[in-house]
Amino acid sequence: MRSLQARLLAPTDIAPLVWFRLVFGVTMVVEVFRYFSRGWIKSYYIEPSFFFSYYGFDWVNPWPGDWMYVHFAALGVLGAMIAAGFSYRVATPLFWLGVTYVFLLDQTQYLNHMYLVCLLAFLLIWLPGGEAFALDARLGLARPRDTVPTWMLWLVRAQIGLVYFFGGIAKLESDWLSGVPGSMFLRGWELTEPLAGHEWAARAFALSGAAFDLLVVPGLLWPRSRPWAIGAVLVFHLTNVQLFRIGIFPWLMLAVTPIFLEPAMVRRWLERWWPWRMPRAVAAPVNPRWQRAGLAFFGFWLALQCLLPLRHWFYPGEVNWTEEGHNFSWHMKLRNKEGRVRFHARDPRTGARWKVDPRSLLSNRQYQKMSTRPDMVQQFAHELARRYEREGRPGLEIYADMRVSLNGRPRQILVDEDVDLAAQPWTWRAASWLVPLGDEPLVFSRAVEP
Repeated sequence: MRSLQARLLAPTDIAPLVWFRLVFGVTMVVEVFRYFSRGWIKSYYIEPSFFFSYYGFDWVNPWPGDWMYVHFAALGVLGAMIAAGFSYRVATPLFWLGVTYVFLLDQTQYLNHMYLVCLLAFLLIWLPGGEAFALDARLGLARPRDTVPTWMLWLVRAQIGLVYFFGGIAKLESDWLSGVPGSMFLRGWELTEPLAGHEWAARAFALSGAAFDLLVVPGLLWPRSRPWAIGAVLVFHLTNVQLFRIGIFPWLMLAVTPIFLEPAMVRRWLERWWPWRMPRAVAAPVNPRWQRAGLAFFGFWLALQCLLPLRHWFYPGEVNWTEEGHNFSWHMKLRNKEGRVRFHARDPRTGARWKVDPRSLLSNRQYQKMSTRPDMVQQFAHELARRYEREGRPGLEIYADMRVSLNGRPRQILVDEDVDLAAQPWTWRAASWLVPLGDEPLVFSRAVEP
């Protein structure tokens, strides 16, 4: 243990962390540009009248009027400042607060890569990103340095590595290994579409995805396997670009891959490409108390990142069906899920019952996301009850008829139709009103029919 501690406290080249800072900032600028150019700011955060909150964060709401445009513009500027290492100690916490705020606005916008961006932005706050190959060091705003404690590099490596690892663990389940979800995804690209109907190809696709996620990080760290691992990274992520609409995720994961390479190699790249001559670095002072605090933070962060993806085991039922514990667990593109949901309101005083069309209150994206997520169905039922109460009709009951197909199975009831969802408390505990997934086996030939 003492030897491990000494190795984690020993100095290492800062170059990989500089690379991480640089590509992260550039990627964030590109992402902000995408939100502006594709009209997502308006359609996601200005036009909707209702937003699906995360548990405990229902107090987070969008800025009024057009201020969301200002917010995203500020994120773009902060991303550029991070990339350049300018006013780094100010830019990083502001960016983290700003991007986490956007992330928390609406569950229907949940993406694994946006969750990862929030985590990486938080880590950047604690790293000395403005002290090498940065404008802060160039302008004398930060003390130049060439090394950092080794634990800082491994903190970032571990965070990226855990995304791969738990993504691979999540693929070791029967539906994915059956090849059925993979066959559905293979139809998304003209080059792979002919393979979609072949069970052997779909199973090979599923197994290779799991193997890649579980082996890529060790492969990158071992010099002998590194060339093969880099090739696999390129093939995997570029294939994902074609098969899935997952935004910047493949590009971000490609861009941060050099953090697993030899620091000297990354330094040579930076010295060749960085446009400004840097002042001479000085040895950073060693503060034993801060070093121990850094190691404690390293251990706490890793423990937290290992526990969160495992929490779905504390809920009953199949996580891909109930969705309980699905978010924040790196379950990425593992299933094909389709559904529809209808709501009914009932006045217990008169017995009157009528249909409620959710599409009149939600965007098409919000409705599609809610149609497979029972927690969102419950949250919307609470919103309907509140709206009726504001209209002078308190105490109405709200019921949902929710039928969902998982990986080509026939549609099944997911929410108990006889339960008043408006009366069910919003909690992180397991929901008692969910209907378990049926025992009907998943048959490849039937499930993959177009």
